[in-house]
Amino acid sequence: MTQRTTGLLFLLLCAVGWGTNWPVVKLLLADMPPMATRGYAGLLAAGAFMLGAWAFKVPLAVPRPLWGRLVLYALLNVGAWMTFVTLALLWLSSSEGVILGSLTPVIAMALAWAMLGERPSGGKLLGLVLAVGSITVLFAGRGVAVGAGMLPGAALMLLATGLFAFATVRAKRKPLPLHPVAAAGWQLGIGMAPLLLWSLAFETVDWANLPGRDWALLAWMAAVPLGLAYMGWFGALQRLPAGTASMGTLLVPVIGVLGGVVMLDEAVGWREAVALAGTIAGVALALRPGETGK
Repeated sequence: MTQRTTGLLFLLLCAVGWGTNWPVVKLLLADMPPMATRGYAGLLAAGAFMLGAWAFKVPLAVPRPLWGRLVLYALLNVGAWMTFVTLALLWLSSSEGVILGSLTPVIAMALAWAMLGERPSGGKLLGLVLAVGSITVLFAGRGVAVGAGMLPGAALMLLATGLFAFATVRAKRKPLPLHPVAAAGWQLGIGMAPLLLWSLAFETVDWANLPGRDWALLAWMAAVPLGLAYMGWFGALQRLPAGTASMGTLLVPVIGVLGGVVMLDEAVGWREAVALAGTIAGVALALRPGETGK
């Protein structure tokens, strides 16, 4: 299996994991405060990675010169994204948040061009336009309204998106030479620490009365969206150009909507069908062998 094929499989794992996280978080937030929801699931995921690495003898040691880079990537890839997105949703609906989050590939592609010289091809640009346009169709009729009241949330969401895109490109310019399992475990543990500290200081969780469904959802979040998906992201970054890897995130909102149909009984209609077909076509166009640079 080629590096490119492996990278694309990692990218698909990442998109599916993060996409299914939207309805899971929506269900959990009905019973748990936001930072606790993400922080404790992240702690479980980090612990699972560390135990898995120990069991399969994956090296976990981090050379001293890499600690600064590791902490920076952890705070940008995990901590900043989780914190700012969660706070942004105090002002935004989930639909508005997903729309702004879908700008990640646009920002990452521009940064990759400026910082890495990864000039986007015509096919990649066309695929990006098609995918973003399809996502716009998906949310155009979902009650998204622009007003002064959403400005704090929009600013926080754009900050999260910009920092995540910057981390994506920075990681390509100065890679973190660790095994993907070790990289995921360390970054989740370090990145989730601020959320856990916030939760311990300002939030209360009624663990004794938490429904069994929520325990199952926390386990799913820890294992897939915060576990396997982050490992897939770091694995994809090692094998694909930054702009190409970021394109995979365009599948996240569509998968999130389909997850909402299954888990939350949300309606599905022509917008969902058009968005699904258009986004898949756009991503497929951008990820063609001749467009990935690998």
